[in-house]
Amino acid sequence: MSKLVRRFCGILSAIIAYLIVHEGAHLIYALSIDAFKQINFLKLGIQIDVYGEQMSKTQITIFCLVGAIATLIIAYVLVSITDKICKVESKIFKACMYYITSAMLLVDPLYLSILNKFVGGGDMNGIALLIPESLARIIFGIILVINAIVFWKLILPKYKRSFAQ
Repeated sequence: MSKLVRRFCGILSAIIAYLIVHEGAHLIYALSIDAFKQINFLKLGIQIDVYGEQMSKTQITIFCLVGAIATLIIAYVLVSITDKICKVESKIFKACMYYITSAMLLVDPLYLSILNKFVGGGDMNGIALLIPESLARIIFGIILVINAIVFWKLILPKYKRSFAQ
């Protein structure tokens, strides 16, 4: 299988895994507090819609945070098993896991620290109900820097060695 096909499969699997984990966490929380309304299918993914008027500010903030928390937990589970993943023979599997790990580590911290300022909306609206937006951006910025270092120093070298073998 060519490197281009592996890369495409890896990116596609990362998008799917990210949506399942991030939006799945929103869905589970919304269902647990009886606030789930519907799933909206958008051009670039899905969105869990809730009855926000029935939720407290704390519930809305938690709802908006659980997606990012879930992706970060999965990211660090994947980081902790990177050595085992890199021992697998299948290059397609390793490519998928590389891109999934990267997405889980970087997407939410990048979006909530920097990109949201330009795009707006999303989870930051709910987070900002209880945490000042500037503080939330700083916290997610710190997480982004830490995760970028983890990616650069731990993940990238291990996968490079693994693919070179």
